[in-house]
This record gives sequence, C-alpha cells and structure tokens, in this order.
Amino acid sequence: MLRDVPRPAAEGEALVRVSLSGICNTDLEIIRGYAGFTGTLGHEFIGVVEESPDAPQLLGRRVAGEINAGCGKCERCFAGDPRHCPERTVLGIIGRDGAHAEFLRLPTRNLVTVPDAVPNEQAVFIEPLAAAIGISEQVDITAETRVAVIGDGKLGILCARAMRTLTPHTSLIGKHSSKLDRAERTGIRPILAGETKGLEGSFDVVIEASGSESGFASAVDLVRPRGKIVLKSTFAGKPTWEAWRIVVQEITIVGSRCGRFQPAVDALAAGQIEVSDLISEEFKLADAVEAVTAAGQKGTLKVLLRP
Repeated sequence: MLRDVPRPAAEGEALVRVSLSGICNTDLEIIRGYAGFTGTLGHEFIGVVEESPDAPQLLGRRVAGEINAGCGKCERCFAGDPRHCPERTVLGIIGRDGAHAEFLRLPTRNLVTVPDAVPNEQAVFIEPLAAAIGISEQVDITAETRVAVIGDGKLGILCARAMRTLTPHTSLIGKHSSKLDRAERTGIRPILAGETKGLEGSFDVVIEASGSESGFASAVDLVRPRGKIVLKSTFAGKPTWEAWRIVVQEITIVGSRCGRFQPAVDALAAGQIEVSDLISEEFKLADAVEAVTAAGQKGTLKVLLRP
C-alpha cells in the first residue's frame, strides 16, 4: 500500500532525503509476515543529509546508513556493536520507518559517507554487500577454503562475489543459467541445482542464501563433516531438516545478518566487487506497489525505487 505521510521530525537524529532505495527479499518476507513489522519498508538506500543537529559537518553529504539503531547505553552498544542491542530499532524492519520513502531518519553515528567515485546505482548496494562481506567476520575464510553459496538471487550472487575475493574455490549453486553465467564471468564456479551429485561433503563452508527450505537441506548435504553452514536467509516459514545430521557430522551452524558498512564502501570505491549488473528494473516511488510485484517475480534481481 502506498500512502502520504508527514515528513519525519528529526528528533535529534539526522534527516536524510532518500535518493535511491533497493527492494530486498526481506521486504517481501515482511509483507508475508516475517518479523511482524508494520510501517514503511526498506533498509537499502543512498541519500543526502538535510538535517543533522549533532553533526553539522554531515549536512549535504551523501550517505548510506547502518540499519540497526541501538539504545547507546547497553553493554553491546558500549562495545561498538548495536547490531544486537536488545532495545534496538531496525530501519524498515523493527520499530523504525524505512527507506522506501522521500525521507528517513537515523542517528548520525549510523551514517557512513560515500565517496564520489561510487555512483548512487552502486551505493544502494552497500547494505546487502556489507551483509555478504560480513560473513568473514564470523567465519575464517582463507585462500584454501572451499565455499559453496546456495541461491543465485541478488544476495547469493553478492555473497559469492564477496567470498571470491578471499578464495578462488568459490561455487554458486542456483536454478537460473543466466544468473550463473553472470557469476562465472567473475571467476565463480557455477553449479546448477539438481546437478550436485558427487559433491556431497565437498565444501568447508556452505552459505545458504536461497530463502527456501530446500536450501537448508542442500547445505547439510554439501558441507563436509565438521564444516560450517552459514544461514543468510530471512523468511517467514519454519524449515524442517534432519537435525541429527548436525550432531553426527559435528557441523557448525552460523547465523549471519548484518555486516559493517565501511568494508563495503571501500570495496565499491576500489572496484573490487561488481554490483551494477544486478539491477533488473527501476521504478518511481509512486509506483512502489508495482515495483514490489516485479521484485517478487522469479528471475528478478534488484529492483530500485527512486523518489
């Protein structure tokens, strides 16, 4: 549903005019019931600061924003990681209106300035790219690590491209030849889903980014004993899988959500990771309902909204 709402009051935070936002699978899952959120969706954006009471040097600057806004008082916030603050709000996901709008507000400490070398059409990928790069915060990936990413959607491709910068032994498993071809052009081994026979137990790390129940089951098949499965998908369903195999094969399960923004900004500025080819369509904000429908179609990659 599209509606007019008042311009948000900054309330001591920065007010950002949104230049471009990206529709994420999490947005689609929220519409299906994930997280129980009501409000303005959207957490991937690039914009320009219009008000910044406590950081006037940010006025007029182009910024992206870390989506987790912590309380600033708890032990986790003091440690510099509000991503797990128990009182946090999350842009467009928990208790805070999001980026599919003309304006949004965030604490200035959440904002990351974006260099001129990174155009808006790349900068809008900073949040999902940070999530992909963030896997290496939690799992040690070396040049010898054998990595498989399940899911050839936009997040899966970004995860594969991020891992490819760390190890040449990176594979992407998906259902769409055209998407796999795109990954292969950046040095990633493409594997069609359904053609993984003989690869059981072959990978040190398997990243599940398909957003489907079958993806979880495939990850258990593909990871080696004592390997690691990284779960990147957020979806409203309740998956079932053979939990006994996790025990018998001593597999480690790692939940992985948000990553730090600066490494993603640096990677884009250095041209290390291609993202522009993942844009499928762009819509005006006024056509957001149509855009969400398009984003949910099979084979679609990133759909952008421009206020």
